[in-house]
Amino acid sequence: IGYDTPWRQVQAMLELAAMRSEGIDTSQPPLVRQLALMDWYISYELQVRLRPGESLAGARNALYSHIQDVFNEFNVQIMSPNFVMQPEGAVMVAKEHWYPAPATPPDEGK
Repeated sequence: IGYDTPWRQVQAMLELAAMRSEGIDTSQPPLVRQLALMDWYISYELQVRLRPGESLAGARNALYSHIQDVFNEFNVQIMSPNFVMQPEGAVMVAKEHWYPAPATPPDEGK
């Protein structure tokens, strides 16, 4: 995540994504660490504990999905480590564009 995003905000967003994710044991608080200060971005690590019997692959998929959604909700760009040039505008997907065809939103009534 770029230096233009406060690390406290990144930490809070990663924690929020973890708390929203299925398969994550929310009785254990998520741990966010700053691993490295790179040339153009900060490298973060999010550590969580899985609920007993949960699939690592399934929990990771849910967590990654929630991370993308939370960062988009708060208009924070997730950059590639190959970042070369800052675009003129933020690169995010607005919530109203999360389900373009052929994607369909989950059934809210369930």
